[in-house]
Amino acid sequence: MNPQRSWGLLLLCILVAPAGAGARTLYLGADLSYVNELEDCGGRIRENGAAKDPFELFHEHGANMIRVRLWNNATWTRYSNLDDVKKTIRRTRAAGMQSLLDFHYSDDWADGGKQIIPAAWANITDTDALAEALYRFTFDTLAALDHDGLMPQWVQVGNETNGEILGQADWGEHRPIHWERNAKLFQAGIRAVRDAGAKSSMQPRVMLHIAQPENVLPWFEAATKAGVTDYDLIGISYYGKWSKYSIAGLGTVIRQLRARYKADVIVVETAYPWTLESADSMNNILGEDSLIPGYPATPDGQKRYLIDLTQTVVRQRRQRHDLLGTGVDLDEVPHALGTGVVLGERRALQFSPAQRAAARNRIPALSLSVKDGQLVP
Repeated sequence: MNPQRSWGLLLLCILVAPAGAGARTLYLGADLSYVNELEDCGGRIRENGAAKDPFELFHEHGANMIRVRLWNNATWTRYSNLDDVKKTIRRTRAAGMQSLLDFHYSDDWADGGKQIIPAAWANITDTDALAEALYRFTFDTLAALDHDGLMPQWVQVGNETNGEILGQADWGEHRPIHWERNAKLFQAGIRAVRDAGAKSSMQPRVMLHIAQPENVLPWFEAATKAGVTDYDLIGISYYGKWSKYSIAGLGTVIRQLRARYKADVIVVETAYPWTLESADSMNNILGEDSLIPGYPATPDGQKRYLIDLTQTVVRQRRQRHDLLGTGVDLDEVPHALGTGVVLGERRALQFSPAQRAAARNRIPALSLSVKDGQLVP
């Protein structure tokens, strides 16, 4: 998803254990990809009026996993490149948390509606050569991180890859996937993660990520037929604005995925508005069309959405006890806590009254914690 405006608290919740392990580890966290840029623009995240380091703040509230995105060569901004990712992972480590690195394989946002090839690769028409470029970029990035002691624990090979990756701008959201090409590119990225991990003391787990639950089962069925099987995690984006499924319907999809595949299943992106108020020139991405009956656009409504969604995901566990996996990731924290909007090199900060209120007061959803494997107020 491409966030442009403040709309909700963003939280990551993952319950996962390696195969054969008896103990379960519950991960809570957030996507903090915008934090470095936000702070460079003078923005601050506050709790009860006091400025706080976002990484330390989330760790204090129980977070132990942070997600960060990477673009190939975004010439329109100096953020979400390798140096920026290093800074984010370094801050994550310093706060005592783990990292999830999200490769977009694009110079801009890749999402469920578009997967635009990086400009540097745009003239590569041979699939094998393109797969080699993707492999080298992935491997070299991870090797550089590992050299600095920053190898992430988890890696997304692509972001919301509903359509064929490394595509063209005019392909369109509903263009059929050429799976021979798509599989070769995914396999190159996965192999790069495995090869980089083999040379490191850290072997990242591989995630494949699809937007909206109604698209997940068909995509993984097609991927399996094409030979894409070497992954550890299935990531799902779930937004009421774009999905026709209820929270219960999402739970059904997760249960079906777990019955078919060995991978753990994570809702790696979701969000819900805590207000519909807007007092600036920018549109709210999540407005009335994003609301679900029973969950008003209030801080309490947002909190109840998070609790109910997370509990639904947690309940869809495998019957076996040695592998339990689940997760919920609400995307882009700086847009959530009223800290402003950062627009590339223009670095514009815009605050509405609702945002200022959020900057002064902790949104209740940040108070969520875990007890006996359950998300509670």
